[in-house]
Amino acid sequence: MKALVLSGGSGTRLRPITHTSAKQLVPVANKPVLFYGLEAIADAGITEVGLVVGDTADEIREAVGDGSRFGLEVTYIRQDAPRGLAHAVLVARDFLGDDDFVMYLGDNFIVGGITGLVDDFRAERPDAGILLTRVLDPRAFGVAELDAAGRVVSLVEKPEFPKSDLALVGVYLFTPAVHEAVRAVRPSARGELEITHALQWLIDQGRDVRSTTISGYWKDTGNVADMLEVNRSVLERIEPRTAGTVDASSEIIGRVRIEEGARVSGSRVVGPAVIGAGAVISGSYVGPFTSISEGCRIEDSEVEYSILLRDSTLTGVRRVEASLIGRDVEVTPAPRTPSAHRLVLGDHSKVQISS
Repeated sequence: MKALVLSGGSGTRLRPITHTSAKQLVPVANKPVLFYGLEAIADAGITEVGLVVGDTADEIREAVGDGSRFGLEVTYIRQDAPRGLAHAVLVARDFLGDDDFVMYLGDNFIVGGITGLVDDFRAERPDAGILLTRVLDPRAFGVAELDAAGRVVSLVEKPEFPKSDLALVGVYLFTPAVHEAVRAVRPSARGELEITHALQWLIDQGRDVRSTTISGYWKDTGNVADMLEVNRSVLERIEPRTAGTVDASSEIIGRVRIEEGARVSGSRVVGPAVIGAGAVISGSYVGPFTSISEGCRIEDSEVEYSILLRDSTLTGVRRVEASLIGRDVEVTPAPRTPSAHRLVLGDHSKVQISS
């Protein structure tokens, strides 16, 4: 069995971060989102991975390399533009051959991995397997409709009037039957070849498409709010460790991981939080659910429930929260400017001015 990991796409919902960085490489607890998926694939016993890349191919190739750090053999597959998930299967045809495969969206995050799902698929080998989860607003997702027996009867991409609250999770399992399906579908109104259309084609042909509804944690990290939420979820499970230095005037509370070379002085850090290698925290407060990447400097500032990418600085700032701060960013107080009130008042006026 092989894996097809989709790492193209422009990441418009994470701009401006994704103007200069691949969305799959934005870190969660100081590790790129993409790496969690690759680790889950390796844990499932899959070693051959096709990585579909687009405009950010060079950056992803530099981060992932040949995959050996994950115990994988990675083949890079170029997609000229984001033309849909079914199109990604088309361009990966030579790599996939006639093998079964799992397709994993590189910006998705699933707690608990996919090992059990892959094992079940290998044992039963339906034509396709999909993961579903219940969501509050299914209009932003592919949506599945099940019959009374739990069989998949229809799949619709981002419907205006959803027939259920069951959204497709970004992990799919396929036998080679999918190749005929992706060749049969035509572009949607969005101009993309939708994987939901290919799955519906399989259903209409009487093929065996099965679903598994997961109750565990899943997020599509396509926007800032979801990135921060996934970061929170991961940090809740970190093990405390101090590989850097903490002076006697600092206070470390809860699950805090301080990486090698990091320095904390005159500060209070409340976990769960992670301080990256070489970071400097001085005279500051770092609150829960904060990930500070390598090389950052936090001086005389307060930050909480945020992600700071590498080499960024906060100096003299109160307070930063629920923020995603890119690489090599400087955040400082605005300069104080003289303020004045200009008044033209008639006789007998009464004016109140807040100081």
